[in-house]
Amino acid sequence: MKVWNVLDYGAKRDGVTNDAPAIQKAIDECTAAGGGRVYVPAGQYMCGTIDLKDNVDLHLERGASLVASFNEADVKIVEHPDGRVEDSGYFVGSFHAKNVSLTGFGELYGQGYKVMFDDGADGDYHECPLMSEGFRPRLTYLEDVENLTIRDITFRDSSLWTLHMAGCRRVLIQGIKILNNNRGANNDGIDPDSCQDVVISDCFIETGDDAIVVKTTKPITEKYGPCENILIRGCVLASRDSALKIGTETHGDIRNIVMSDCVVQNCSRAVGIWVRDGATIEDIMVHHITGAVRRYANSNGRHFAPDWWGKGEPIFISATHRRNKPGFAGTIRNITFDHIRVTAESSLFIRGEEINPICNVQLQDINITMKKQGTQATGFFDEQPSSRDVYPHEIPAIYARYANGLELENVKVTWVAPMEEAWSGLLQLEDCENVVTEKVQEIKA
Repeated sequence: MKVWNVLDYGAKRDGVTNDAPAIQKAIDECTAAGGGRVYVPAGQYMCGTIDLKDNVDLHLERGASLVASFNEADVKIVEHPDGRVEDSGYFVGSFHAKNVSLTGFGELYGQGYKVMFDDGADGDYHECPLMSEGFRPRLTYLEDVENLTIRDITFRDSSLWTLHMAGCRRVLIQGIKILNNNRGANNDGIDPDSCQDVVISDCFIETGDDAIVVKTTKPITEKYGPCENILIRGCVLASRDSALKIGTETHGDIRNIVMSDCVVQNCSRAVGIWVRDGATIEDIMVHHITGAVRRYANSNGRHFAPDWWGKGEPIFISATHRRNKPGFAGTIRNITFDHIRVTAESSLFIRGEEINPICNVQLQDINITMKKQGTQATGFFDEQPSSRDVYPHEIPAIYARYANGLELENVKVTWVAPMEEAWSGLLQLEDCENVVTEKVQEIKA
């Protein structure tokens, strides 16, 4: 493989000079010559936007750090998935390309700490989302890339979405680390958005927002179709929000998703599935998940990022409309969970609506330990974003409403003293049809 060394193109690696033009020149010459490896030796490279091109492997040697510049003149802007222009720059990107790789044991360093601060909105808990101010670009944005490989890289302290893949096909993400501020709002780990044929494996991800979230944002799914054929396995996930999530942006269908063999570290939710925007979510398998979930302190009605979504639910499935957008929210059907072992503070929650019930959910070999872990009282259901949002409710171990074809087999709930006042019974079902329960038991420890 032919190698282009960025030092030969004038990269200074002094941590001050914008080295993006030198790195970009090496990438452009590499792709023009038919492809190869662009090599980044150890050192600190201050960088604005870098665009990866056809047949290029950008390889960061161990000790190489691409440091995100916050000089807006250095950063390219593209339309944000929800149509906004602000906060839509990116540092490393690729558009309409083939055979693109980002490899090596170096890092992309987002310097998110520069735009985040603690305003003390939750009193002395210091758990709520941090405030942010100023320009917040994504660390990466990869659109319409075919044959994409990202391996071994560390992504550190992103100020916004970390690894955003939009309309990509045949993707391998393996062995990466995402080390973000665990109170950072909107600093998602990995976002496959309207992508097909994706494998994400053997990753360690720590974020404030969702660790891995599969979605179909409106402008992306309109261009690239559904999100389907996604395999996520063997990851350790720490987040103040969901560890593994599907939705809430569901403007296109999501299907054939497998999530397995993951460890969840003190997230707000372990696995969440939302439909809000009319799509169909179907044929989802989740198995062999273990860890703990808990509730974190809110910011008492602050306008920006008022609270985390989730109150310590091991599983959360929700089909309801957004606030001020009544009507059909979409379809969730053919969902299987098995071999789930999670310590939790709130209900295993399944709720649809009369016009869009949740259909055919199987829960097998589920072991939930209800144990107080966090600083906050329980006693709330959290259906954000919706017209109900967060509201007081007793907390059964398992709650379902408007579920059709719900199967519970070999489910054990252990209640650990001291008991929370809001914790109620084992199972609460409302307006459900065709429910089958077998070997469902509870233990008070």
